Amino acid sequence: MYKILIVEDDETISLVMENKLKQWDYDTFRVSDFKNILTQFTTFKPDLVLLDINLPYYDGFYWCAKIRELSSVPVIFISSRDTESDKIRAIVQGGDDYLEKPFSMDLFIAKVQATLRRAYSYNDHSLNILQFQDLILDLERLQVHFRDNTIEVTPNESRILALLMRNHGKVVSRIRFMRALWDDESFVDDNTLTVNVNRLRRKLESIGLKDCIKTVKGEGYSL
Repeated sequence: MYKILIVEDDETISLVMENKLKQWDYDTFRVSDFKNILTQFTTFKPDLVLLDINLPYYDGFYWCAKIRELSSVPVIFISSRDTESDKIRAIVQGGDDYLEKPFSMDLFIAKVQATLRRAYSYNDHSLNILQFQDLILDLERLQVHFRDNTIEVTPNESRILALLMRNHGKVVSRIRFMRALWDDESFVDDNTLTVNVNRLRRKLESIGLKDCIKTVKGEGYSL
C-alpha cells in the first residue's frame, strides 16, 4: 500500500483528497502543523507528497526544496496558480507534476496513479540496474554510481538517464522524453524538459561526468 502525505492547509480540500485516496486503498496522512512539515514527512515516510504552494509560514517551493535535501520521493504540486513561471519553478524545485485547482477527482486520481507508476514501476522489471561503461543507474534506489562516487536522483531524472542509457549512441527526441516523463503533455514544454536535463547534468558533473549528456540541436539528447 502506497503512503501519501497531504500538505494542504484548506481543510475541506484536504479531507476531500484524503477520502478519495482512501477509496483507492492508499494510506494517507494530512499535515496539521505547517511549521514542522519536514518532521511529519520524516516520521510518515511517504511514497508520494501532495504539496500545496500557498501555505502558512513557508510556501510549497520552500518545503519541496527541504524534502529534496533528504529524499527523491515524487512530489505533485497542487495550486490555484496557473502561470507558466509557477510550473517551471515547480520543476526546478524538484516537483514531478502539477495539478491546478479546481480539479476533478478523476483527474486527481489519474495524476496520483501515473506519478506512482512512473516512480516505482518500470517497463523493464527484470532490469533494475543499468550500466554504460563506468556509469551505473540503480532504478530501484534512484541512485547513480560512477567509480567511487554516488548521487541520488529524482524519479524524473532517473527516467531521463535510463532512456539515454538504453539508447546510448543514439539521439533520443524531445518528444520521446516528454512522453516518458509525463502522461499529461500539457504540463510539458521545452523549458520544463530542459530544466530537468540541466539539473541532471549538474548532478553528473558533481561526480566527474562532465559533458555526459550531449544536446543535438533541433532533435534531442544523446549519451
